[in-house]
Amino acid sequence: MTMSRHRRDRLRSDVLSRADTVVLSIAGSAPGYTIAATTATLVGAAGVASPAALIWCGIPMIGIGLAYLYLVRQEAHAGAAYSWVGRVLHPTLGYLSGWSLVVSATLFMVAGSLPAGSLTLALFAPHLAQNTVAVTAVGAAWFLVMALVVVRGVRITAHVQWLMTGLEVGILVVFTVLALIRAPRIATHSFDWSWLSFQHFSGIGPFAAAALVAAFYFWGWDVSANLSEETKGAQRASGSGGLIGLVIVFAVFLSFAIVTNMLMTPADVQKNSGNLIEVLGQTILPGVGGKVLSLAVVLSTIATLETTLVQVTRTLFAMGRDLALPAALAWTHRRWQTPWVATVAVAVVALGLFVASAFLGSVNKALSDAVNAIGLQISVYYALAGLAVVVAYRRQLFTSVGRFVFAGLWPLGGAIFMAWIFVESLTTLDTRAIVIGLGSLGLGLIPMAYYWAQGSPYFRTRTGRHAARTVTWAEP
Repeated sequence: MTMSRHRRDRLRSDVLSRADTVVLSIAGSAPGYTIAATTATLVGAAGVASPAALIWCGIPMIGIGLAYLYLVRQEAHAGAAYSWVGRVLHPTLGYLSGWSLVVSATLFMVAGSLPAGSLTLALFAPHLAQNTVAVTAVGAAWFLVMALVVVRGVRITAHVQWLMTGLEVGILVVFTVLALIRAPRIATHSFDWSWLSFQHFSGIGPFAAAALVAAFYFWGWDVSANLSEETKGAQRASGSGGLIGLVIVFAVFLSFAIVTNMLMTPADVQKNSGNLIEVLGQTILPGVGGKVLSLAVVLSTIATLETTLVQVTRTLFAMGRDLALPAALAWTHRRWQTPWVATVAVAVVALGLFVASAFLGSVNKALSDAVNAIGLQISVYYALAGLAVVVAYRRQLFTSVGRFVFAGLWPLGGAIFMAWIFVESLTTLDTRAIVIGLGSLGLGLIPMAYYWAQGSPYFRTRTGRHAARTVTWAEP
C-alpha cells in the first residue's frame, strides 16, 4: 500500500462554487460579531474618526486580497499562504506563515466560543447569561456542532453558511438602511465628511492605535483560499471570491461605523460597550430592534467559529500532507473526504483551553493577552503573502499599468502596512501579550526543525527565481 493510499490525503474536489466562496469569506470576517465586540475599542482609539480608520486600513487590506487573487491563480492549495510563501520566498517563511495562522485561529476559536454561549443565553435565557457553567456548556455545544458540520463535508458547511451568514448580513443591511431613513428623527449628529479623513487624529500615534484595531476587523476573509482545492475552477473562483467577500465586509463595516457616529457620541459608545449592539438596535427600531440585531451577532459568532475551524484544519492538512507536521493530520475521512484528524486535534486543544479559560482566572487573563497578540501573528502571513505575489510576478509587472498596480504596487503597499502593524504591536501591547504572541510563533520552530531534519519534501521546494520564471500572467 502506498503512502498516499494509506493516508487518504485527498480533499473532495469541485464542491464549492464562486458564490459559496464569497459567502464563506464574508462569514470568516464575522461582520456582526466584529461590530459587537470591537466597535467600542475602535471608537475608544479613534473617536469619530473610526470610519477613517476602517477606510485607511481597508485599502491596504484589499491589496492583500489582490495578492491572494493572483497567488491562487498560480497554485490552488489548501495551505494557501503556507504553500505560496514557501515556494516563492523560502520554506522557512512559508512554514511560519502556516504556523501563525494555526496559532491565531486556534486562539480565536477559544475567544469566540465564550461569546457564542453568553450571547445565546442573553437572547433566549437572560437569567443564565452570567452563569459561568451555563455559558461554558452552551459555547462548547456550539463549537462541537460546528466541528461536526466541518467533518461532515464542505458542501454542508457551505449550506449552513448560506443560511446563517445570509440572515446575518441581511439584518445588518436592513438596520443600516433603516438608520439612514430615520436619521432626521433619531440621529445625534448629521453625517460629516471629516469622519473619513485624518483631521481627527492628532498624530501618527493615535492613528496607529486605531489601525491596530481596524486591521483586525477584516481578518478571516482569506478562508476561501484555503478551500481552493475543493472549489470548482479554483484558480479563478477562490481568489476572486475572497476579494469580493472582503469588499462586501468593508462596505458593511464602514456603513455601520458611520451609522454609529450618527446615533451615538463616543462617550455613549464607551458607556454602553457591554450591550452596544442592543442599544443601537433599540435606537434604530424600538421594541424588537435590540433582539433582532443581537440575533445577527449570535449567528455571526457561530458562523465564524465554523469558518475559522475550516481554515485551520485545511492549513494543518496541507502541512501534514507535506510532512512538515505529523502525517496523520492529512488523513481524510473515507466517505466525506474531510481532514478529520486535524479537526479532532484542533477541537481537543481548543475545548481544553476554552474550559480552562472559563474557570481559571489566571488562564483567562493569559488567553485575553493572547487574543490581543493575534495581530502579531496574522500580520506575519498577510505581509509575507503581499510580498510573495510581487516576487512571483516581478518579471511581468512593467508590461502594463494594470499589472503594475494590481499585482505589484497595491499588494506591496498592503505588505508594508501589515509589517507596520507588526512593529506597532510590539510598541503598544503589554509585555505579557508580546511574549505570548512571539512565543507561540517561536514554538513553531521546534516541529519545523524536527521535520526539516527528517527530510520533509516541503523544505526541499525550489523557491524564488524558479517560481518567478515559470509563472504565467492571469488577467483579473
